[in-house]
Amino acid sequence: MKAFVTYAELRKFGSEVDAGRLLKEATASEGKTVFLSHSSADDELLPGVIRILEGHGGKVYVDKKDPTLKQMDIFDIANGLRGAVRVCRKFVLLVTPRSKGSSWIPWELGLGDGCNGDANVALFPSAETAGEQQWSEQEYLGLYQRIIWGDLVGDPKGQWLVLDHRKNTAIKLGDWLRL
Repeated sequence: MKAFVTYAELRKFGSEVDAGRLLKEATASEGKTVFLSHSSADDELLPGVIRILEGHGGKVYVDKKDPTLKQMDIFDIANGLRGAVRVCRKFVLLVTPRSKGSSWIPWELGLGDGCNGDANVALFPSAETAGEQQWSEQEYLGLYQRIIWGDLVGDPKGQWLVLDHRKNTAIKLGDWLRL
């Protein structure tokens, strides 16, 4: 079972759609079901991640691209993010080796866990190579499920899954997004 999607794969998924339109639609929080947290160092990967999540039934909100947040001070930004996380049923963190440079990711992840519960939080890990996984072992990241490409027992065709690595169980991404 392959654990992590690579940067190249996410770039390819993103290049197959109108990335500008996809990102613009992700800026409005109204009607959204998935809050997508990420490091600004990973902006180029967003179209691919959004395409995957929306292709499985999610309606993605990306805070970094919300123009209303740019006009606010830090306290108003925090309140805006709290509201967006509460509105969304699911919280997904695009986590890469570059994520540890973000000052907002730990705060947003804690907010997502607190508002939605850990069953509704998933990491979307990505790295330069699929085998590059050591960076993802930061202790607090081990608390959460992971979105991976893999096979389910009895259903050998590859598909996007949400893996609970503690229980060694998985659910189809679309099913998790509908829960």
